[in-house]
Amino acid sequence: MKNRSEAREVIMKVIYQISIIRDTKFDYDVSDLIHEQIEVENEFINDCVHGILEHEEEITSLANKYLKDWTLDRLSKVDQAIIKLAIYELMYTDTPSVVAINEALELSHKYSEEDVTKMINGILDKIYHEEEK
Repeated sequence: MKNRSEAREVIMKVIYQISIIRDTKFDYDVSDLIHEQIEVENEFINDCVHGILEHEEEITSLANKYLKDWTLDRLSKVDQAIIKLAIYELMYTDTPSVVAINEALELSHKYSEEDVTKMINGILDKIYHEEEK
């Protein structure tokens, strides 16, 4: 793992995998999913994945509050994972807000469509200005 941007991509992938597995009702081990993505233990990745899962209800509620005429579950699972990671970083970590937002937008540019990236930017901007610690 070279940097935090790569770590965030791993976190997004693990959160995405979890959402797919939940739909199938199969059992899973979060640590196993993380280790499928990285060889070496990474505290940032572990903390974020477990933190997102621990605060998932609050994160989803916050996202839904700012999704105009939408709910988080209507977005693709990749977009949901990006938004959950960004909101988690904004609300529950010491990551500078501008970094959390920019990193989410970079992931969205890579994995989503332009309209979705704009929507993610709007949601995160509102949360930053109205909700953040």
